[in-house]
Amino acid sequence: MPAKRAVDLTGGLLLLLALSPLLLAATAAVAVTSPGPVLQRRERVGLGGRTFTMFTFRTGRPGSLVSRVLRRHYLDRLPQLLNVVRGEMSLVGPHPLTPGPTRDDLGPQRARLAVRPGMTGLWQVSGRSEMPWEEMTVLDLHYVEQYWLGLDLMILARTVPVAVAGRRVVHAAPVTPVRVA
Repeated sequence: MPAKRAVDLTGGLLLLLALSPLLLAATAAVAVTSPGPVLQRRERVGLGGRTFTMFTFRTGRPGSLVSRVLRRHYLDRLPQLLNVVRGEMSLVGPHPLTPGPTRDDLGPQRARLAVRPGMTGLWQVSGRSEMPWEEMTVLDLHYVEQYWLGLDLMILARTVPVAVAGRRVVHAAPVTPVRVA
């Protein structure tokens, strides 16, 4: 998959350059609105089961406007471009796994370790949080089995409008009391 790595490296560097004003603005906004490190570091499992540190903007104050905007439009994920350039992640791939089960305990999900995890993927552009976890896993495994560069380009093209539109806020339906006879 040298072509995929070349696209990741080129795309990651170009996106870092093109989005640098947005990255600087987000960095300043996070630094001004709350004390502490701007980047959050999370351990994840990637290609071949190797662990790496995944970067995101810290959005620790859930009620703040900065945190809401960063999360709603997935801007909190932009520091993952550093992971892409470093070769730990891909622009497109399955969602990164959290450390925990060993390779043998993953069962069919072990196939996810055959590719780099991605910043975006099939499940991120196919309904994201509105779908059950099992369906997300199926989409990730489908990506691993059916990978081709055209699929990556399609997912990247669908990611832009999803990010611009932002996450939908799902409100719980009002509860109507039911009288049991």
